[in-house]
Parts: sequence; structure tokens; C-alpha cells
Amino acid sequence: MRARIANSDPVKVVLWITLLVVAVIWIAPVLFIFLTALKTRPDLIATGTFGLPTEIAWENFPKAWDKANLSTTMVNSLIISFLKVPLGIFVSSLAAFALTRLRVPLGRVFLAVIIMGAMIPVQVALAPLFRLILGLGLLNQYVGILLPYIAFGVPFQVFLLTAFFKSIPRELDEAARIDGASAWGIYRRVIIPLALPALAALFVLDFVATWNEFGIALVILQRQDMWTVPLSLQAFTGQFGNNYTQLNAAIFMSIIPVIIVYLLLQRYFVAGLTSGAVKG
Repeated sequence: MRARIANSDPVKVVLWITLLVVAVIWIAPVLFIFLTALKTRPDLIATGTFGLPTEIAWENFPKAWDKANLSTTMVNSLIISFLKVPLGIFVSSLAAFALTRLRVPLGRVFLAVIIMGAMIPVQVALAPLFRLILGLGLLNQYVGILLPYIAFGVPFQVFLLTAFFKSIPRELDEAARIDGASAWGIYRRVIIPLALPALAALFVLDFVATWNEFGIALVILQRQDMWTVPLSLQAFTGQFGNNYTQLNAAIFMSIIPVIIVYLLLQRYFVAGLTSGAVKG
């Protein structure tokens, strides 16, 4: 017993050190952003990015809030994110269910074509996407940004959900059919409850990606009252200089909703990432 503990202790020490180093690497940028947000512009020049502020400038936060118009842009980002993410996951889960649980002719071909969509860079599609949205009359509208967001998000989501749905035993489908369940009943009562951890993990990842998206929003949302948070950060960059202190204050405030969503779904997010790691 003592030998076993002695052998495992060095491993635990290495693991704890590794976790500590990784935590510092992830927390350090957020800490630097917060410290920079607390500095005045002369203080930033004197102390640099990594120095502690000599004078706390709390006024940077309300000034950044007003200059970036975060009261409007944050609401726009929340509306777009909380509409796009559930709709995209719903569409992707239906497609993954059809490809894995139903007899779809040329199902593998369809799956390959869908996954190929994830290989198309967004930058390549910006010009034709602008023409399409302009032709449909959806410029500067929520629908105009939701449609391309969902379209570009579906391939990756279908890829992940297809792999997860395949790990669910088909015997559960047969048992549900014996009880008289339809395909929709199997999807709603069997597959979705078992896939909740994976869906929660996908929700967090997709929410972060949607919240931080810049290229498509820059092309489609051209009115300032429709801007999202990433677009509003342009207000701190001018032709003759940049206000880095207020910019960092705005960045720090903009990541708070993402942290809240992660904390609310943390338990499911971790379970989703580890789902399938143990078979049986």
C-alpha cells in the first residue's frame, strides 16, 4: 500500500503543477487586460503592459461603456447569440439524427458534403454573402445575420453530434419503437436526453464563437445601432491613436456574459467533453 502511494505521489505532483501552469497561462491575459483597464494613459506609457497601475482609473469603465455603446451592442450580441445558438444546434441535431438513426439514401455522401462546408474560409464567402443578403433585403437585420451564422455553424456541429449519436446504443431505439414511439418520439425522448451533456458543451463553444464573430457582422451589420460587441470595439481605434486603457476596459466588460454562460453550464460542459471517453 505504501509503495503504491509512493509511486502515485510524484504523478499527482506533476499533474498539479501542470494544471497550475495551464491555469496561469489562461488567467494571465485576463489579468493583464484588467490591470491595463485600471491605468491612465500616461500610467500605461510609464509602467507598460505588465506593470501594476500607480493610480486606479475606475472611470475607464463607464467611459468605455458609453464610447462603445455597450448598452446597445451587448443587447444585440445577446439577442443574436441566444437566437442563433439554439436554432443552429436544433437544426444540426436533426440532421445528425437523420444521418445516424434513419435510413437515408447516400447518407455518407450527404455527411461528407456537409462536413466539407466547414473547410470553406469565411473570408472567401464574404463578397457573395453580401450580395445575397443585399438582394434579399436583409441587410442590417437580425435575420440577415442569423442565416449565415447558422449556415457556417452547421457543418462543425453536425460532425460532432453525428459522432456522439453513433455512440448511443441502437437497442434503445428498438425498445422505443416497441413502445410505439415514432422517429420524432425517439429523437425527443431518447436521443436528446442522453445527448444533453454534448449539447451543453456545444452550446458553450458555439456561444463563444458567435459572440466573438467579426467578419460576417462587419459586412452585414453596417448601421451602428445594429452593431455587435466586436464591432463596437472599433470605436477605440482612430486614425491618429488608440485608447488602449478604455479598450481593455470594454474588452473586460464584454467577456463577462461569456463567463456567466460558461459558469451556468460548467457541469454539463465538462460532462460533454468527457462523454465517450469511457466505453461501457
